[in-house]
Amino acid sequence: MNVQFRDRPEPASPVNVRTAIADCDIHPARATADELYPFLERRWHEHLEAYGKQAYHGMMEGPPYPKAQPNASRRDAWPPEGGPQGSSLSFMQKQLLDPYNVALGVLNPLASGQGLRNQDLAGAICSAINDWQIEKWTAKDSRLKGSIVVANEDGVSAAAEIRKRAGDKNFVQVLLLSRNVEPLGQRRYWPVYEAAQEIGLPVGIHAFGFGGNPLTPSGWPSFYIEEMVGHAQCQQTVLASLVLEGVFERYPKLKMVMIEAGFGWAPSLGWRLDKSFERLHSEVPYLKRKPSEYIRDHIWWTTQPMEDPERRDHLFQVIEWIGWDKLLFATDYPHWDFDEPSRVLPAGVSDANREAFYLGNAKKLYGLS
Repeated sequence: MNVQFRDRPEPASPVNVRTAIADCDIHPARATADELYPFLERRWHEHLEAYGKQAYHGMMEGPPYPKAQPNASRRDAWPPEGGPQGSSLSFMQKQLLDPYNVALGVLNPLASGQGLRNQDLAGAICSAINDWQIEKWTAKDSRLKGSIVVANEDGVSAAAEIRKRAGDKNFVQVLLLSRNVEPLGQRRYWPVYEAAQEIGLPVGIHAFGFGGNPLTPSGWPSFYIEEMVGHAQCQQTVLASLVLEGVFERYPKLKMVMIEAGFGWAPSLGWRLDKSFERLHSEVPYLKRKPSEYIRDHIWWTTQPMEDPERRDHLFQVIEWIGWDKLLFATDYPHWDFDEPSRVLPAGVSDANREAFYLGNAKKLYGLS
């Protein structure tokens, strides 16, 4: 199957280089399959070569749908020295960090140990990826910060990995994916939230995942476009679970970032939750406030993929509900749906909101201001 997407037209010039930005969703990749080996015990080298990785998904590895390009990435993102897109720091600097004046870039490694059935292997790979982020990326470019990847289905191991990284300035958040064995509000995941709150880092929840369940409640859809649109649906399920299971009541200082699932659906989800809450509060008596209030207080949102309604005032109305202080600019580099910074915001945004959108909000959330 050969799915092709037209190249996005290049802008006349990058966003004004005097405008420093934060890119809160950059996807680093490994140049070779064994690039993690220096960070893994020898026993795991032998295990991987003999048995491979068994995921909760039915397939042995890889996404359930062919992507538009290899690794869902841009045609122009192949490093000149070889390797997959996103695997070269020097090329990332040339193509993203330098021309767009990225002052802060948050790394979100997606090909990790999350979603593996062997929890010991999952923990080892996640810890190795965290060490790899430091050695290959953050130690070589101070603009880059890592995300603590954890074995999401093993709360005890995940919490230990988070606490191990406490105070390490190479990391600015903990990373989970949206599709897990159970909805993320379930108590098996609470050790992650407890540890994150304890060390003062937000938890980023990125679209996608390997929990073994179909994207929809009634099975696997037919097309890649359904999966792309479905990221927002999955994220709504995640957010409803977190709120209604009482995660934010239990961990009142916890901050979370919804990554790469849009945000235009946030007000309608809040309205629906509040409406049902009026009649069904007795079922969840531990909630002290309306669901929408937890969402507004505890949730930040990355902008890619950013909604683009025909009328810009509709976009502004959504953002006013969310709060300009809760939006974090992201490009999704090196993926094909990359958002070019100068083309994201429509006209009519104040200078203060523009600065907060591109940089200020991220620096404040991640404790870098």
